[in-house]
Amino acid sequence: MRVILADDSVLLREGLTRLLADAGHEVVAAVGDGQALLGVVGESPPDVAVIDVRMPPTHTDEGLRAALDIRERHPDVGVLVLSQYVEKTYAARLLSGDAGGLGYLLKDRVSEVADFLGALERVRAGGTVFDPEVVRQLLSRTTHADPLNTLSPRETEVLRHLAQGYVNTAIAERLHVSLSTVEKHINSLMDKLKLPRDPDYSRRVLAILHYLDT
Repeated sequence: MRVILADDSVLLREGLTRLLADAGHEVVAAVGDGQALLGVVGESPPDVAVIDVRMPPTHTDEGLRAALDIRERHPDVGVLVLSQYVEKTYAARLLSGDAGGLGYLLKDRVSEVADFLGALERVRAGGTVFDPEVVRQLLSRTTHADPLNTLSPRETEVLRHLAQGYVNTAIAERLHVSLSTVEKHINSLMDKLKLPRDPDYSRRVLAILHYLDT
């Protein structure tokens, strides 16, 4: 796997470079700010970019803004945010599109090297990896109740398939129902979960995150 690292901590960059090399991966670049990250991704897109949230010059949200840019310009590049912070606004924007090949982990809660490497592989394969605390904080912006128990058995089944990454047509085939029936179930369960109709959010992704959080 070809990986680009972006973190303003030299020690962390060097440590991750050694760890990934020992695991058989190639770190093609290790940079300390968002602009440098965008430059190296543009020159040689990796399989996955591992990105911190806060980097120079302002140490606020440079990493997530760079991640948004990468998702737009290089949709085939997996993005794994690895940070001490949950930056809710930009994280929500990051999740408002296709959530495939995307992860957000908190540094202090990654306790096993194998878990980190597994998350990296999952993102590379087009999957999603989210720290439960990230999910909790993002969902706290949209709903404070847990209405999952209001879903019908069929709606719960549809949501489970969504969380597994199936598109609507695949869900229809697996459940032996029409595509329009699946779409009606999805619209209904999103309304029952009280997910906002807001252009800054993907209701589909929020529904999946809500399901995974439980």
